[in-house]
Amino acid sequence: MGTPAAVSPEPISSPIKETVSEEPAKAKKRGRPSNIHVVPVKKSKLSFRHSRGFGHVLTLGQGDTGQLGLGEDVMEKSRPGLVADVKDAVDVVAGGMHTVVLDKNGDVWTFGCNDEGSLGRTVAEEEECFLPGKVELPKKIVGLSSGDSHTAALSEDGEVFAWGTFRDSSGPIGLTEWKEIKFLPVPLLTGIRVVKIASGTDHLAMLTDEGELYTMGNGEQGQLGRVCEKFAHRGGRRGIAKLLQPDRVLLKPKTLKFTNVWAGSYNTVVLTSKGQTMVMGLNNYSQMGLDHKTSSLTFFMPVVSPDLSGRNLDCVSMGQHHTLALEKSGAAFALGRSEYGRLGLGENCEDATVSSPIPDMTACCEVACGSAVSYAVTNDGGCFSWGMGTNGQLGTGEEEDLWVPTRMKSKQLENRKVIAVSSGGQHTVIIAKDK
Repeated sequence: MGTPAAVSPEPISSPIKETVSEEPAKAKKRGRPSNIHVVPVKKSKLSFRHSRGFGHVLTLGQGDTGQLGLGEDVMEKSRPGLVADVKDAVDVVAGGMHTVVLDKNGDVWTFGCNDEGSLGRTVAEEEECFLPGKVELPKKIVGLSSGDSHTAALSEDGEVFAWGTFRDSSGPIGLTEWKEIKFLPVPLLTGIRVVKIASGTDHLAMLTDEGELYTMGNGEQGQLGRVCEKFAHRGGRRGIAKLLQPDRVLLKPKTLKFTNVWAGSYNTVVLTSKGQTMVMGLNNYSQMGLDHKTSSLTFFMPVVSPDLSGRNLDCVSMGQHHTLALEKSGAAFALGRSEYGRLGLGENCEDATVSSPIPDMTACCEVACGSAVSYAVTNDGGCFSWGMGTNGQLGTGEEEDLWVPTRMKSKQLENRKVIAVSSGGQHTVIIAKDK
């Protein structure tokens, strides 16, 4: 493809589209011998939120480790603040205590806590963590994902780079090797072309162009979908390599393929070539569309979620104990725990064991979850928030919880359309483009 600056609107369908980097005829024109066959290199074309254009980075919530990117004097924002040091953003992800931004040129910028390598760059002074810094990567990037202490980036030719560390209930376990934090990017799955990446709190899922799914990281809640319970804590007698070395999630029959993937706090959700939605991970509040009172609290292997399979899914986001699902029609649904209003179903609602329509959220293009907060971006560029207000992530200027979706208003959003939102442990990041 061309550069990531090419952001002309197009239908949102598969996660990645393909193009060819160079034709054999062009090789001859560039002075190469005509008898050498040039093998076309497939590249991933920017899609999903990238097709909506690019804009300004806005942050809100808690920023005591620099995750707001507003300098060391700004520790919290209850209204969106402008991160002026990053221009033309096309993608953002909020980690536990750090933020990652992708610009239209395919460059990656990070800011926030770097104690466990989540920024992917050398930081000489702590003050450098409070402002965006560029991550040195060998290729243009088209996709991002991030968890509590790790970050991953997908290049235009399908290579994955990651940095930081995964953690489990006992502490850091390393990224690719036992307790070894990677402060700079390292390649993963070399030789395998990945078309989409997704991160939970402490795990990473990678979908290939062959319809295979690879996972790595913490598997204690079943989120890897390939490690049974007795090996989930640090690999058991099989060793930590079982968790930290990416491996395939197997399906029966073998002809069944994966077509899309999303990951949340302790969960992984996938679509299959048969149109099924399969889930793996924590289900203690029925957040995977399976009633926890009549089924398991944790699924270590992929199982079909009849409830989510009945939805024509376009986007899924998972918080600590709740899930938001978006249908291709634009209608948003909520599942799981209702505390603090994170479902958006009203103040007297109970926990949702089945996906329940969120009132008035019928024309959305994206949904996103933080730990106990929720967001929806509407087709007209509005950003709605609801859930726990304690950390100032809702953008209301107050700390009260919101039990129904409420449109975010601020000076930074005037005459701008929101095109993307991501929420981390205690902060939220928005991309807003000028109208």
